[in-house]
Amino acid sequence: MRNLISFCLFIGLSVNAQELKQKNVSSVPDKEQKKYMIVSKDTSWVSEVELEEVIIYPKLKFEDRKEFRRYLILKRKTKKVWPYAKLASERFNTLNNRLSTIKSKRGKRQYTKVVQNYIEDEFTEELKKLTKTEGQILVKLIHRQTGITTFDLVKDLRSGWRAFWYNTTANFFNISLKEEYNPTDNKEDFYIEDILQREFQSGNLEKQPPKQNIELLQLMDVWQQNKKIIPPSATGYRQYSN
Repeated sequence: MRNLISFCLFIGLSVNAQELKQKNVSSVPDKEQKKYMIVSKDTSWVSEVELEEVIIYPKLKFEDRKEFRRYLILKRKTKKVWPYAKLASERFNTLNNRLSTIKSKRGKRQYTKVVQNYIEDEFTEELKKLTKTEGQILVKLIHRQTGITTFDLVKDLRSGWRAFWYNTTANFFNISLKEEYNPTDNKEDFYIEDILQREFQSGNLEKQPPKQNIELLQLMDVWQQNKKIIPPSATGYRQYSN
């Protein structure tokens, strides 16, 4: 488990307490409709007031308390592993950028080994605390952030034989390195995406854009309106109890 997750990482104008008022003014020489903003007793002309876009997500509907409990457990685990998935994506991009400047195969191997040793020394103790299910969530999130499965990342950066053995070892822990992140067809992944977006919005997690285009509101319309029914055996939706 330690080697598996270590390699995953390796590749891996607000105004406060003041009243804002906006009014349309038509008596402007150029006949352009403009606005002015009153902050306390000071007035300043502005062409527009830009506000950050905020999406209000509706509450999720759960079938029963048992499903709601699964969601809460999944939320805790997702928040725990997200920083590692984000770091893995950053390391992967940095590694690729650096390797593109190294011409010799020997130089690439040496640089790769240096990065791997650094990651293992820096994060091994923390990664050892991850459970099996957290490891699988991490594999999914790495695919979300890089657009490549962990298996293919290992295969591309090391060798096909090494990737085979990494995947075989992971299977002993019920972890598949070939697992993809698919919130459209997998209800568990939909819940993970919902958790991420809400945590990004609240500022509890640092946002990083995914490689794939994901529209959470559209996913909600699909899953919450029961327009798509996927049998549990097909979704891979699991109970997170450990």
